[in-house]
Amino acid sequence: MGKMPSYLAMKTDPAGTASEAAQALIQSDLRELGAATKKLANHAILLGGGLGFGLGSSLFKWLAFIAAVYLLILDKTNWKTNILTGLLVPYIFFTLPGVLFNLIRGEVGCWIAFVAVVLRLFFPKHFPDWLELPGSLILLTVVAPSLFADKFRNDIIGVGVCLVIGCYLLQEHINASGGFRAAFSKAKGVSNTIGIVLLFVYPVWAFVLYLP
Repeated sequence: MGKMPSYLAMKTDPAGTASEAAQALIQSDLRELGAATKKLANHAILLGGGLGFGLGSSLFKWLAFIAAVYLLILDKTNWKTNILTGLLVPYIFFTLPGVLFNLIRGEVGCWIAFVAVVLRLFFPKHFPDWLELPGSLILLTVVAPSLFADKFRNDIIGVGVCLVIGCYLLQEHINASGGFRAAFSKAKGVSNTIGIVLLFVYPVWAFVLYLP
């Protein structure tokens, strides 16, 4: 009976060690992610301050839009995650530069959406799969209520949505890559990681502008 505790300790030690190692890895990833986010915020502030607030906001919004489109294109080559691509649609909606947004919101976008819906309903064989998400984005832009199109897009709410989407995508990508360091070291995942990190530039800068 006296040897039973040592036997149980032998049986449970490996599991405890694995759990502690996993927790240590998660804490290490969180520390590195926090440090990277802080550096990104500092660089965004310095760059935006050098360019001027108005020009910096426009530049960062274009950069975020291009990064999201870039990730959307990568989905057809490297990624096959429906959740990821679905979240990029509202992100692009909120970061779409004003020139493009007004163009799609107007008569041009209405015709494109009309043709896309007709093709999807009556000629599904002639509607390629890669047009699903771009078509959804155009349709969303055309039919979005003014509360979303005019207010939330230019408000802290839209910025918050973009930041939440970026955080979720980065967290999912880090988990899929096997850790924070692996996400930046694997040859196949580096391009994806860079694209996701660029999604943070505009929301971080916009939050800085909203600070008192």
